[in-house]
Amino acid sequence: MTTTRLRVTFAGPHVSYQDGGRLGLMRFGVPESGPMDRTAHAAANLAIGNPAEATAIEVSPAGLTVECLEGGVTFAVAGGGFVMDHAGTRASVWEARTLRAGETLQIRRGHWGSWTYLALAGEVQAPVWLGHTATHTTSGFGGGLLATGAEITVEDSRIEPARERSFPCPVFARPTGHARIVLGPQHHHLQPEAITALLYGAHQLSDSYDRMGVRLRGPTLPMRDALSIPSEPIVAGSIQVAGDGVATLLLRDHQTTGGYPKIATVVAADLDRTVQLRPRSRIAFDAVSPESAVRIARLHARQREAWLATLSKRR
Repeated sequence: MTTTRLRVTFAGPHVSYQDGGRLGLMRFGVPESGPMDRTAHAAANLAIGNPAEATAIEVSPAGLTVECLEGGVTFAVAGGGFVMDHAGTRASVWEARTLRAGETLQIRRGHWGSWTYLALAGEVQAPVWLGHTATHTTSGFGGGLLATGAEITVEDSRIEPARERSFPCPVFARPTGHARIVLGPQHHHLQPEAITALLYGAHQLSDSYDRMGVRLRGPTLPMRDALSIPSEPIVAGSIQVAGDGVATLLLRDHQTTGGYPKIATVVAADLDRTVQLRPRSRIAFDAVSPESAVRIARLHARQREAWLATLSKRR
C-alpha cells in the first residue's frame, strides 16, 4: 500500500473536506452539506480515476498551498477559474498533474469563481460523521476545515501519467448571472409587488456569503402575514425572505427547516453555476413553471453525465 503525505503550508477560511454529501438524513435534522459546486467536485475526482463522490478538498477564494512530504500522487483541480502554481510552473485549473515529494502546489484566486476542488488519486483520510466526510462548516462535523500546519494523508495513492491532461470547463458549468427559479412555495404570503421586485429588480450577492447561504442586495420584498407560517422543509436553492424583507439564497449547509417564507427556489441545474458568482456580482431571476423545471433538470442531467463520462477515461 502506497501512502502520500502532504503538509498544508497555507489554508484560507472555508477550505474543507467534502465528499458527495450526506443524503437522506434531512428528516432527522441533518443537512446534506457536500460540495458547493457538485459538477466541479465530480469532474476533479473522475479525471484522476476516483469515484465521483470521493472525498476532495474544497478551496475558497483565499486559496490553499500544500507541500508533498512523502510519496507522490496524481491530482486534479477543477471549479472556479482559479490559478495554480505546481513545482514552479503556473497553470490554470481544470487540469490533472502529478505532485511528487519535495514539490509544492499553490491554488489561489483567479479571474472568476468562488470555489474550486483539489482531488487526490487515492483515499483521502478524513474524519467520518454519519458515513460521510462532507463538512458541515457551522458545526464542524464531518471531515473538518483545513488549517495551516495540518497534514493530509492519502492511502493507496496512485501516480497515473495517462490521466495527466487538461479538461476545459464546459459552458454549462460556467457562472451565470441569470438563475431560473420556480416561484413558491410561500410566495402568496408576500405582497404582489414582492414578486415583481424579485423578477425585475436589480440584485447583487452581498459580502454576507458562506456555505450556508448568501444575502442579496436589492429591493425590499414586502410581506403580508408571512411571519405566522409554520416551519417547513428547506432545500438548497431556496430563496428565503426575512422579516426585514431581505432575501437570502440558501446553499449547501442550509438549515433543514425554517419559518420564514420561501418566495422561490433556484432550479438545481443552475445552482452549481450560481454559487460560482462572487460577492457583489449581479444576478437576475427568470421564473419558469414546475413542468419546465423538470424538463430543464432532465436535459441538464443528460448533458452533465455525458460530459463526466468522458473524464473517467484515460488518455
